[in-house]
Amino acid sequence: MTSLRVALVQLRTQATQAASLAQAEPLIRQAAADGAELVVTPEGSNLLQRNREALQTVMRPLADDGFVNGVRALAAELKVRILIGSALVKRDQDEGCANRAVAVGPDGAIEATYDKIHMFDVDLPTGERHRESSLYVPGDRAVTTETPAGKLGLTICYDLRFPHLYRRLAQAGAVAIAVPAAFTRPTGEAHWETLLRARAIETGAYILAAAQGGTHEDGRATWGRSTIVAPWGEIVGKLDHDAPGVLIADLDIDAVGKARAAIPNLLNGREFLGP
Repeated sequence: MTSLRVALVQLRTQATQAASLAQAEPLIRQAAADGAELVVTPEGSNLLQRNREALQTVMRPLADDGFVNGVRALAAELKVRILIGSALVKRDQDEGCANRAVAVGPDGAIEATYDKIHMFDVDLPTGERHRESSLYVPGDRAVTTETPAGKLGLTICYDLRFPHLYRRLAQAGAVAIAVPAAFTRPTGEAHWETLLRARAIETGAYILAAAQGGTHEDGRATWGRSTIVAPWGEIVGKLDHDAPGVLIADLDIDAVGKARAAIPNLLNGREFLGP
């Protein structure tokens, strides 16, 4: 049996990189001590700040971000792969910003990055209004990275609602797909678990959904409930709360092949016209 021990780190990220690293570091150390080979953190792990002016004041390019560099040092020290679910950073090539996943190898090197493709531009029934596209430049490519047990597909939060991205990652060989998130409480309560299970069933892949949870320093409230879903759609593990914590699970990678053989929908798709 091919297996992979993974850890999801649930956070309640603060408004500065230093404070966020101070919260995440002991949880990452706990995950490594429990034998995790891959650690996944949520969206916006380095900082969360709703005030755009304040956010842009503290945001840094990836190479200069204190949280990212701190996690890279931890990965090298602990000899563990860490996926920073996303860091909010300034782009090097222009004045724009990116919501960027960062895959860090056990030597501390950055092995892959992925910029969130789908921007959360919505008006919720609760009155909440979000316009990610007013600050972030969306990505334009799907990305996988290597783990000891196979390819890991990279997505971020709102991407979860766009199944064609997940299908593309699965067809590219991803045996697991990360869904780091900072879901709002209304959408999390209504849709989080259903969407995660649907993406697992559709792709025959493990879904690794590390989440932000609780009321943050900037006043936002996120859903939590970090969850791991198996390729057949059953929940492998879940943090049934929104407090910071660690979820550990051993993934049976052979289950991916079994699920895809039983329901070969990745092979059976057809092109079509219209409407």
